[in-house]
Amino acid sequence: MSAVSRQELLIHTIAGLLAGCRSVAVGASSPIPGAGALLARRRAAAETPARRLHVTILGSRRHNAMNSGGVELFDMAAEGRVDAFFLGGGQIDGAANINLVGAGGEYPRMKVRWPGSFGSAYLYHLVPRVILFREEHTRRVMVEKVDFISAAGPRDDGVYRPGGPIGLLTDLCWFDFDRPRRRFVLRSLHPGRTLEEVRDNTGFAFEVAPDLGPTREPDAATLASIRGPVAAELRDAYPRFVDRVFPAAA
Repeated sequence: MSAVSRQELLIHTIAGLLAGCRSVAVGASSPIPGAGALLARRRAAAETPARRLHVTILGSRRHNAMNSGGVELFDMAAEGRVDAFFLGGGQIDGAANINLVGAGGEYPRMKVRWPGSFGSAYLYHLVPRVILFREEHTRRVMVEKVDFISAAGPRDDGVYRPGGPIGLLTDLCWFDFDRPRRRFVLRSLHPGRTLEEVRDNTGFAFEVAPDLGPTREPDAATLASIRGPVAAELRDAYPRFVDRVFPAAA
């Protein structure tokens, strides 16, 4: 079995974060979260007794229980029928605010513009297990304060909010999010990464867990599952990603 790739480590980590979920939704242009959800579904089916995990990948014909895409997703989230979702951002700050609109200058005259917020603020408030996911871990992404808040992190404002972030996964590490204190806690470092590297590439302050350790790598059986059936199932939604990362699954 060949060495574990960066994508495989992230897929494996995401599957672990989805343990116990009943329903997971994955947005568009999210092949790694999609693969992680499919791996989690296979694990749930292998439990004794078998457990069913519903996985919806927006844009997929095969893995989509919805008829009207995002509109139906919002209804399901409001009804408490989505346990986990993924959000990223052009900027993410230490209070778990995310920016999907743009950077540089005041809105609406920003120097850089991104696709937009879509329903991120709504889902961020409703889905109980939101995993912040951004592969790029640099100071231009992990900032002290976002230039525009597309979706706000938890606040101490007395507003009822069942949803919110459980943590942040990047290509360097995994942060837990301490909701009462509204700050990130570095929980694990990916193989080959160091605390100094994370500090150098993070623009916001964070805490370090006393038991900080390495991110657990997938075993041979998990790798075989990712490279085989999971990659084959993912092809429906992300054929180019599968061809590039899992050429043997072609």
